[in-house]
Amino acid sequence: MKRFLKTLAMASTCICLGASVQAQSLADTLIAAYRNSNLLEQNRALLRAADEDVAVAVAQMRPVLNFVADAQQRLSSGGQPDSLTLGFNLAAEVTIIDFGRGKLAQEAAKAQVLATRQALVNVEQNVLLSAISAYIDVRTATEAVALQQATQRVITQELNAARERFELGEVTRTDVALAEARLAAARSFLSAAEGDLAAAREAYKFATGNYPGQLRPPPSLPRTAANLQVAQDIARRTHPSVLQVQHEVTAAELNAERVFAQRHGSVTGSASLGRQFSDSGDTTSATAGIRYARPIYQGGQLNALHRQANARRDAVRAGLHQAVAQALQNVSVAWANVDVSSARIAASQQQVRAAQTAFEGTREEARLGARTTLDVLNAETDLLDARTQLLQAQGAQQIATYNLLAAMGLLTVDHLGLGIPTYDAEAYYNAVRNAPVTSSQGEALDRVLRAIGRQ
Repeated sequence: MKRFLKTLAMASTCICLGASVQAQSLADTLIAAYRNSNLLEQNRALLRAADEDVAVAVAQMRPVLNFVADAQQRLSSGGQPDSLTLGFNLAAEVTIIDFGRGKLAQEAAKAQVLATRQALVNVEQNVLLSAISAYIDVRTATEAVALQQATQRVITQELNAARERFELGEVTRTDVALAEARLAAARSFLSAAEGDLAAAREAYKFATGNYPGQLRPPPSLPRTAANLQVAQDIARRTHPSVLQVQHEVTAAELNAERVFAQRHGSVTGSASLGRQFSDSGDTTSATAGIRYARPIYQGGQLNALHRQANARRDAVRAGLHQAVAQALQNVSVAWANVDVSSARIAASQQQVRAAQTAFEGTREEARLGARTTLDVLNAETDLLDARTQLLQAQGAQQIATYNLLAAMGLLTVDHLGLGIPTYDAEAYYNAVRNAPVTSSQGEALDRVLRAIGRQ
């Protein structure tokens, strides 16, 4: 038995060494997930849409120039056409004073852009965490299949030995039947493990865009924090969900001020230049003027809008407190899971050592006739259970550690040091924030769009 286990270990080592040259690392998996994620692409587009809100707010403060063409047909008293007048006009209008509403709208839009950027970071964390889980699940499932295969081979040897001893009259037919039943169960467990591996491979493809090849062992666990309090402090300062709501609070406060400023009205300037053509002759007209208007009575609409904006501001403020509390809870849960998984690994390692010793001792005692085939099979089952629990505990520790990193807001491409170009959230914003209308600004925007693959 010892010789068999040694041979199996050597064969597994050779296979792993042969495949490690082209094996995929966890970093490779994370890079593939980042580059192929539809969720990230979707939220990048949402961020670009939020960037355009700033451009819209800027454009609303600029002059508006319209070309107007009209035709008027005068009818005689008998209903017959009398004369036709054609008019062509250029009309311009600009807001001169809006008592700060335009500036507040711009600042609120900028705050919403910052909030949307943090939402994108949160999506990035979720994408990477899903890829890590998929990677660990494939690794665990692969090792579980190998463990079930090795167990099936060991039970096959036990069955052959039981049959030989039965022919020699050393054991009964019951011992052979027990070994046969255990072998059938091992085959069933192997099929289940292979099914789990197939499912894990599909989850890996969903997370990264490709099926996994040979996966390397995961790297050493990333550094998190010295203690729970430090981890919570980091989450309070850096978690994207908290930062997102902070910016949303700023936007809500600015919007509430903007709604209140509507009661002050606005000063607008207008100018027009027109040319009319008719049967009686052609005329040219030009006008210019300044207009101040402020609401006096709108049926209570302005007050209702102001109360509504204040209520939304208060709701977002409460949401900030909730986001902070949720982030702190997530850190606490993740920290506890890391501790639990570490304790499980220590206990499982001890269980494997004890089960290995018990199995080898039971095996030798069975050869001497002091143990039955059932005792050997039970010891083998205990060893398999112990090894399976160790695999699960090791995988749980990896996932729990990266969950803790995500709960702290640090599970990003930059923090992990993956060394790949990341999406530049500033590039598109800088290209559109001033509502470009000139050719040079348009060319800069075209370059940004080509860089992100949108043209």
